[in-house]
Amino acid sequence: MTQELITLLALAASGAALYAAAAVKVVKQYERGVVLRFGRLRGRVRNPGLNVIIPGVDRMRKVNMQIVTMPVPAQDGITRDNVTVRVDAVIYFKVVDPADAIIRVEDYRFAVSQMAQTSLRSILGKSELDDLLSNREKLNQGLELMMDSPAVEWGVTIDRVEIKDVSLPETMKRSMARQAEADRERRARVINADAELQASKKLAEAAGAMADQPAALQLRLLQTVVAVAAEKNSTLVLPFPVELLRFLDRATPTTLSDQHATPQAQALTPAHPERQKESAPEVRHVPDQAELRTAPSSQHSMASAKRGS
Repeated sequence: MTQELITLLALAASGAALYAAAAVKVVKQYERGVVLRFGRLRGRVRNPGLNVIIPGVDRMRKVNMQIVTMPVPAQDGITRDNVTVRVDAVIYFKVVDPADAIIRVEDYRFAVSQMAQTSLRSILGKSELDDLLSNREKLNQGLELMMDSPAVEWGVTIDRVEIKDVSLPETMKRSMARQAEADRERRARVINADAELQASKKLAEAAGAMADQPAALQLRLLQTVVAVAAEKNSTLVLPFPVELLRFLDRATPTTLSDQHATPQAQALTPAHPERQKESAPEVRHVPDQAELRTAPSSQHSMASAKRGS
């Protein structure tokens, strides 16, 4: 009898231990417990710590309250300006109402994933390529608003949505590269033309200043010669400047005075012009052949004139 009693007590103790183990549930700090009794929701959500339920009657489901990071698979779509793109994203959400997350939707993670994919396709069709590449913040806000409205009914709130990558076709990449090169070439030409305009204005001012001072032009020519000669890789042909001749012409007097005349010039100059005329030899005219031919005719005309007189 005693042995049987001890056996019964041991069985009761083990059953009580098993019952206690099944009745006591531990809810972690980042979790909340939802208890269903005979399939019906109990009004109170169990907080973190030890919670006691009735085994076989109550069933507890734990819900994670942490922020969940879920990648959205890449979606192929056509933008509003008819460009085929492939876009993937990442979504951050968390459960704010554990009871709604369990009761209102079968699997809230799968529901949020499918809603993110459809919203991403929808936002692609409403946006242009430039917005996808340069104005992603606006698109992220649009995605968040589109997903937040239905997610509230599921006890889920969307914390953040980010477009992660935009894949373009190779032809579009080459076209965009050519467009960027053309834009940079246009800006380079505009800058070069502006520089030429400013340089021409400065050169016009320099030409006006050099016109008043011809020596400045010669100095500038010499500076250019020095700059070219510094390379030592070419032959320089330097013409004789005409302005130097003009300068020498202005510096030299037109007639030589007697004071600046040389002794040889004074010796060659005659002292008495009248004696020079007397001592000068007589120059006789020697007729040429044409004059000799016409001489008899002239003599005959003179003889006929005398007879008539």
